[in-house]
Amino acid sequence: MLVLIFWGEVTMQAFLKGTSISTKPPLTKDRGAAATARSSGENKKAKPVPWVEKYRPKCVDEVAFQEEVVAVLKKSLEGADLPNLLFYGPPGTGKTSTILAAARELFGPELFRLRVLELNASDERGIQVVREKVKNFAQLTVSGSRSDGKPCPPFKIVILDEADSMTSAAQAALRRTMEKESKTTRFCLICNYVSRIIEPLTSRCSKFRFKPLSDKIQQQRLLDIADKEHVKISNEGIAYLVKVSEGDLRKAITFLQSATRLTGGKEVTEKVITDIAGVIPAKTIDGVFAACQSGSFDKLEAVVKDLIDEGHAATQLVNQLHDVVVENDHLSDKQKSIITEKLAEVDKCLADGADEYLQLISLSATVMQQLTQNC
Repeated sequence: MLVLIFWGEVTMQAFLKGTSISTKPPLTKDRGAAATARSSGENKKAKPVPWVEKYRPKCVDEVAFQEEVVAVLKKSLEGADLPNLLFYGPPGTGKTSTILAAARELFGPELFRLRVLELNASDERGIQVVREKVKNFAQLTVSGSRSDGKPCPPFKIVILDEADSMTSAAQAALRRTMEKESKTTRFCLICNYVSRIIEPLTSRCSKFRFKPLSDKIQQQRLLDIADKEHVKISNEGIAYLVKVSEGDLRKAITFLQSATRLTGGKEVTEKVITDIAGVIPAKTIDGVFAACQSGSFDKLEAVVKDLIDEGHAATQLVNQLHDVVVENDHLSDKQKSIITEKLAEVDKCLADGADEYLQLISLSATVMQQLTQNC
């Protein structure tokens, strides 16, 4: 009781004098040093990074199979001015990686964050964002120099990734900003379909088409990654990985990492890649064709039901069926044209949200009609 009264008096005196009493024990030098060492040790621990980011090209020279773009960017790095750029082509061919690598070489690691604004489809990019965020960034004055003493260009870069998903109104608003801020800002638009970019924007940019990567280039890059990550995979496995990724190196690297995690250090086989990539096995495709050739609608319906129940995507079947039909020597050109036309219709309907089962039954019925008409 006496202790409590004494503590209350001390607290009151401290309050009246304007001082504060801490109930926590003071941090000694030894404790502080230990905490600092512990935190620095945690920072040094390598964080797990997706292989797509880990092996993204760090400089322009590392960009594969895009000679024209690399040549233009190299001239810019040597001191020539950089025009507004429009990169278009299939996904996974290095469009974003190329401009990011060029920006890092131009500005260095210190100024990169200050001089580069990157917006993609996950960001809000309506007309209001173009008018405010992009315009405000473009109007900022360029300042600062590189710590390594290398020359730094007198402009900033705005990267608009997946620009084909921007509304026409937002693209139109961007047109005036590109003209007005041309002294201090360069724009790089990146898209898959150049036809979705309005003409006034394309006319203000130097256009570069990114070609799908060749199988040889992809195999070389994947073997290099597999070697560095100690992944057991045969040359046949790499070739199959390239085939299912359809020219998309980013997809191929992601599949390779997923397959490695799934196998847990064992060899990555074609079966593992098939499971991860969501590819429908060739045996299942042959089963669909066999049901169509039988001429029995009941058999056909059972096969399609099994296909849906097993969780295979209808769009994946459409893509694989297209390849099988085109390469089939037993079908006439007329039969191929009728089936491929139906494949296109089904693909459009599925993209619009149609029922998968009904579309696959309709497609299979057309294939059956063409296969059995000569019987």
